[in-house]
Amino acid sequence: MLPQHRWFWLLILIACGGAGLLYNVLFAGGATPLAGLTYGLAVGGTTLAFDRGMILGGLQARMRRMPAKFYVPAAEFAYVLMIAAGIALGGLLVWAFGLTDDDLSHAVRITPRVLAYCLAVSAMLVFVIRMRDLIGGEVFVNFLVGRYHQPVREERIFLFLDVVGSTAFAETHGDLKAQAYLGAVFAALAEPVRRNAGSIDDYIGDMAMITWPMARGLKDARCVACVFDVMDRLEAESEAWTARFGTVPRLRAALHGGSIVTAEVGVDRHKIAYFGDAVNVTARIESLCRPLGAEILVSDDLLARIARLPAGIRARPLGAHALRGRGQPLSVSTLERIGAEAVEAGAPPHVVAAQ
Repeated sequence: MLPQHRWFWLLILIACGGAGLLYNVLFAGGATPLAGLTYGLAVGGTTLAFDRGMILGGLQARMRRMPAKFYVPAAEFAYVLMIAAGIALGGLLVWAFGLTDDDLSHAVRITPRVLAYCLAVSAMLVFVIRMRDLIGGEVFVNFLVGRYHQPVREERIFLFLDVVGSTAFAETHGDLKAQAYLGAVFAALAEPVRRNAGSIDDYIGDMAMITWPMARGLKDARCVACVFDVMDRLEAESEAWTARFGTVPRLRAALHGGSIVTAEVGVDRHKIAYFGDAVNVTARIESLCRPLGAEILVSDDLLARIARLPAGIRARPLGAHALRGRGQPLSVSTLERIGAEAVEAGAPPHVVAAQ
């Protein structure tokens, strides 16, 4: 998990503990601050674990598929249950460690005032988390600190992941089913991208744009590992995809990196946008996938900067190609798996001649 993700969740838990302390000050005269802190952490931790799908994840998934008129009351009821569970856990802890004079039955009891307070605090914290989820964790932090309030020149890696056949799927199944399909595909990207320290910065039609600061994406070839982790996840869940949508998603991927300018743009609606040749070149490389018959393409410029590809992955050169809007041809390679025998034999980490 990225450091900024760890810090974000640590700050959320600190806020939960602080809310417990505040309740103790407001309604108990500050008599048992450790008890208030414990209750706050227990309720906050339980609620956050449910919201993130760490507990009762199946229930969360079913709730999200409900129509809005059913989802809202169901979500409220679920949060009440989580708060009650958190109060019970906190009460058990404060009673066990002697942080309260109440007996166990009173320590774990939830009162209307406690419930109303917990719901109000949970609503505020969940709102912050939802905003972070909506615009992306890294973008959210950058907005808060104003990093791109003035344009910044930086080097960044771009990965474009395009869902193959989405238009045909929509023609066959309808727009609503197609939206559900794309939504499920994009949701499947989250964990592999997070694991490889990337950031999903935008969705453009049926394509996701994932980025890394150059040094972070090059470390351990994370930008390459991410592509194969995503495809491995889709393949591992093929039965579930077939059962739900009648097909297993296929992706086309393009990787490139270079110098760009990053800036916060907009007035009524703000957005962090990337300007520069690297973004356009990545899009052009993705458009080469179909004519070259390749699922994954990477520019040789980026490939040369990767110290070593992940084990079991090799790059096969596909030559130089003219790109629309670019004067000089660009050399690209396809990334593919190699057999276990080649890995044990020490296959070259980068360019391997076509067989």
